[in-house]
Amino acid sequence: MFKELQEVAKLIQQVEQCLPDCQDLVRTEVLTTITYQNESFPIHAFVIGSEDKTAPTLGLFAGVHGLERVGTHVLLGFLKSFFTQCQWDTSLRESLKNFRIVSIPIINPVGMKLLRRSNGNGVDLMRNSPVEADKGPWYKMYRGHRYGPKYPWYRGVAGQLEAENYAVSEFVKREMFPAKISMGLDFHSGFGLKDRLWFPYAKSSEPFMFRDIVDRAVDLYENTHPHHIYKIEQQSDSYTTHGDLWDYLFFESRKSHPENIFIPWTLEMGSWSWLKKNPIQLFSKQGFFNPVVEHRFQRTMRRHYILIEFITRLMQNTDAWVIKKEEA
Repeated sequence: MFKELQEVAKLIQQVEQCLPDCQDLVRTEVLTTITYQNESFPIHAFVIGSEDKTAPTLGLFAGVHGLERVGTHVLLGFLKSFFTQCQWDTSLRESLKNFRIVSIPIINPVGMKLLRRSNGNGVDLMRNSPVEADKGPWYKMYRGHRYGPKYPWYRGVAGQLEAENYAVSEFVKREMFPAKISMGLDFHSGFGLKDRLWFPYAKSSEPFMFRDIVDRAVDLYENTHPHHIYKIEQQSDSYTTHGDLWDYLFFESRKSHPENIFIPWTLEMGSWSWLKKNPIQLFSKQGFFNPVVEHRFQRTMRRHYILIEFITRLMQNTDAWVIKKEEA
């Protein structure tokens, strides 16, 4: 079992041993088990808070790309801190009766074990959905292609979700779609010098359906934290891709729960700044996507906590900024 999967197991143990009075507030499950070369890799999920699935819900996800380990570390760090706080913070436990957090810290365990972007089948899970992007030059393979698994960004067999994506999709449909409002935050790293916070769509520059609600959330964040570090934009402002999982799930939510609001965000940590400060990382597979120097790793672990905490507060207080405005 590799390090990050061990950390998930420790987190589950923390829940079982340290939160005996909160068993009704924190539930864990194995969504599926991926078998690769006679070894089994579970995909663990957490469901925290209210059992009312219509309650405001925050989804936290990481590890879609196996090489991007830092996102999983940031998410696990937050969850560990959150569970520790639950042990003594009665007001937090009380608030969890009215909203929910759901999480999958490692979506692609085989890729993480093998130090690959793709899963064990050579498929890029964030290019695997049936969503087709606007037309673009054929040579921009990073947008997703079907030339085969020996090239990066391979989309897989047309119309077939990989087992990991199927498990995530079913989990999101079950735990997030019924909520009157839900937001997801998916942790990635590897593009740009600046950390980016993306909202849909990845497929095209078509204006996002819930742009007005996105703008409200962004205004609240920028007024609350005016010196934040993020470039906040529609993902297509940076580039467009085929097969984006969150685009796919957004459109699925419109089919099954058109009355509800589902907004998936992506946090793209800009790894080029780590390369710029420590060029020797270029000679390491992990160095392209993760901070290698210890103090930069620790800084990364700290710097995104404010964002996660803010979105958590946002979902705890939807009546103040979304639901009342929508009903007005």
